[in-house]
Amino acid sequence: MISYKTKEQIEYIRESAQLVSKTLAEIAKVINEGVTGLEIDALAETFINDNNAKPMFKGYNGFPNTLCISINEAVVHGVPTSKSFRSGDIVSVDCGVLLNGYVGDSAFTFEIGKVNEETKKLLKVTRESLELGIEKAIVNNRLGDISGTIQDYVQARGYSVVRELVGHGVGKQLHEAPEVPNYGKVGTGILLKEGLVIAVEPMINLGKRHISQLEDGWTIVTKDKSPSAHFEHTIAVAKGKVDVLSTFQYIDAALMKNRL
Repeated sequence: MISYKTKEQIEYIRESAQLVSKTLAEIAKVINEGVTGLEIDALAETFINDNNAKPMFKGYNGFPNTLCISINEAVVHGVPTSKSFRSGDIVSVDCGVLLNGYVGDSAFTFEIGKVNEETKKLLKVTRESLELGIEKAIVNNRLGDISGTIQDYVQARGYSVVRELVGHGVGKQLHEAPEVPNYGKVGTGILLKEGLVIAVEPMINLGKRHISQLEDGWTIVTKDKSPSAHFEHTIAVAKGKVDVLSTFQYIDAALMKNRL
């Protein structure tokens, strides 16, 4: 059952999504070689709590931490550890918060040190596929317009789409209807109506699409150990133009400052 949101509810979700974006920007300021997943997890938890919100992931179905931190061949749901990031790593950081009773959810894949050109291109194409997919999230389009656009764009460039993991509706719960696959056929699926709020999150592999789960019961990895990229926005379907509730603007600004 899809729960369509009022304009007031969308503003609450926007506040939550913006806090997630600012949390990821705090991570962007410090993530580097020698930093650990547990260090950025603690930073994120403190920042979220200081902003009168709660980490959405911590305790969700028993997940132990504030952030999902997925490195290299890890696709999503990685558990933060004390292992240091190394030059050449790519690190997907997925964050969710609960603020004023509503959820925000976003993810960004960071480059650590010198990342090879092949992997850099994977990240670029994955982020572009998210942007192109969410452009289709307008009233009277169909869900498949989002999903199919993402799939067509990445597959045309030689990458594969994870099938078992999908985006989702967002509201008072982290995972609401409908599911939002990153593959499908343009022109198919449910009709997009005003008030639909969803998280769109392409998970794209450099190699084949097949995945497996590690013994920790959480971390999803590519079977062929190829790198995987993950970017996510929370968005609201609107007339004429998508309303993107989260942003990468703060992250990009922090990363740019780091390079100066």
